This record gives sequence, structure tokens and C-alpha cells, in this order.
Amino acid sequence: MVLDANILIRGVLGVKVFQVLSKYAERVDFAAPDTAYQEAKERLPGILQLRGVRATQGPVTLETLSQLVNTDEPETYSPFETIARQRIERRDADDWPVLAAALALGCPIWTEDKDFFGCGVATWTTDRVELYLEDASRG
Repeated sequence: MVLDANILIRGVLGVKVFQVLSKYAERVDFAAPDTAYQEAKERLPGILQLRGVRATQGPVTLETLSQLVNTDEPETYSPFETIARQRIERRDADDWPVLAAALALGCPIWTEDKDFFGCGVATWTTDRVELYLEDASRG
């Protein structure tokens, strides 16, 4: 399952995402393109500051998440760049690496971003993702 940057950020800020990742990490492969990690790193300091949390905590927790969520490098997903861009360019062209990674790996996307809906790849939101993960972890 490929995670969008907003799920990585939720993994740092909250409890639910981290619990789900920890619960299924041994049975399900989680991945995120390098660009999702970069986006999370860029956005976290501002979000943490707004919440009154020390900015140094974000990178530490994100590093912990990287033990559960593999980083996909461009060589994994770039062969799918053209088709991913075609499918998502009207919504948010910057999200093409997440879609390309899902296409490359043949798996769904975990996101809260509606821009992925209708892109031809199954998308799961945090409130429903365990339905997928339960089935995936059995097979």
C-alpha cells in the first residue's frame, strides 16, 4: 500500500495512523515515494508550530515511521510518470509520484486527499483502511 504525504503527516501528529502501521507492518508492505517524505518534512515544522509542539519532534517521529513505511525512489515509480500525470494532472499534478508508485507496485493508495479519487487506483482513507488491510494481511 502506498501512503500519501498527508498520511505520513498524520502518522507524526496523531496516534491512529501509527497504530495501524504498527499493527499491519509485518503482514503488509507499506511504501511512500521519496517525494511524499520530502513534502512531509517541509510541511511538518509549520504544522507543529501551529500546534505548539517542538519542531524537533517531527523529524524524529518521521524517521520512526520510515522503519514501517519503505521509501520508493524515482527508479521504482518514474516509468509510470506519464500515465500517472495524465490521470491526476487536472487535480494536483504534484501528486503524480504517489500514483505512479501505486501503479508500479500494483497496490492501492492510503490518503485523505480527494484528488486521487477516480484516478484508476483504489484509494483508502484512514477511517476505512483497516478493511483493506485485514483482507490483504490474510492473503
